[in-house]
Amino acid sequence: MTITASAPPARPAVADLARGFLTGGVIGASLAALVGGGVIESVPLFVVGLALPAAYGLLLLLAGAPRRAREAALAPVTALAVIEDRKADGGVDTDVPVRFDLTVAPDDAPAYRVEIRQHIHVVDLADYRPRDVVVVQYPPDRPYQVRIVKRPTPQWEDRAAGADIPSAPGPAAPSDPPEPRAAGYLTLVGLLLGATAVIMACRGPLFDGHGATGPRASAPTSTTTTPSTTVVTSLSSTVTLGPGRSLLDRGELRRAVDSLPRGGGSHQALSVVVRDRVLSVVFAADAAHTPRFDLRSLPYERLPTLVEEARTALGGGAPRDWRLTADRTAGALTIRVTVTGPGGTAWLEADWRGTVVRRGPAR
Repeated sequence: MTITASAPPARPAVADLARGFLTGGVIGASLAALVGGGVIESVPLFVVGLALPAAYGLLLLLAGAPRRAREAALAPVTALAVIEDRKADGGVDTDVPVRFDLTVAPDDAPAYRVEIRQHIHVVDLADYRPRDVVVVQYPPDRPYQVRIVKRPTPQWEDRAAGADIPSAPGPAAPSDPPEPRAAGYLTLVGLLLGATAVIMACRGPLFDGHGATGPRASAPTSTTTTPSTTVVTSLSSTVTLGPGRSLLDRGELRRAVDSLPRGGGSHQALSVVVRDRVLSVVFAADAAHTPRFDLRSLPYERLPTLVEEARTALGGGAPRDWRLTADRTAGALTIRVTVTGPGGTAWLEADWRGTVVRRGPAR
């Protein structure tokens, strides 16, 4: 809050601007670290996003501890004040926020006008009428932070009852001066710079692993999705993934199918067999009249789910092996998943949409 006379010196603007800039930087860096850590699945980066604002808040708390200790050691100044005006901001049954326009008359300083906002119980509103004299307190080094004493000592009650305080020149200034625009701009600049710093520091994992264009995005794709491809015959192809990889990983199976050499460039296949790291496809000859299907028609997004459903049928037993086949030997395209584990063997069949049509319990 502010006063119209005898106002104390304002805090240095540079300190406020610097704190706003640092606060914006911490917010931007923290948000960027949380989002970036989630995208590239980096636990350390995600932890930094959580710890940075906590460390900054602790730093501010420790930096302000000496000032708060000095303020707590100072006894508040008690003075009389006259209510020039009041306005209740709202409330129905408990404490009501009330704006007071006061003339404060210290014993050893000139009177001044100040506007404050204080909660008053709705029952006590009648005790605070315009031109009533009240007892107030404020820190000695900040006479603008005035608070009305609701239960003053008997001595001050007697002084207030017999006091006649003339009004100081007004009107009173707003209780909370608007924040300088420069502070808001610097906070925004700090936020952008903090986020940019984190993104630039992690630009390699962010853009190399998830980018769609450019040489950095294409190079890892060629080395990780198809480490080895073996052509058995002109109409049969096999893809084997490297260690630590699985065709159930997101997008792996579709990329493996796209990498297969096809006889005559056709997408027509007789059968598809998928294991954890091995994909085998038998293509249909142009002159053959055997049932075939288009490789592009397989519900690739549903296949990992079908394998997982078959695994669930084994109960608590961890599956040791699984096998997925797709063909049209029975007429319509049929997808079969067989899972083997300590609990036995379970299987299911699905149609071309990936919808389960038949199950076999573990046995």
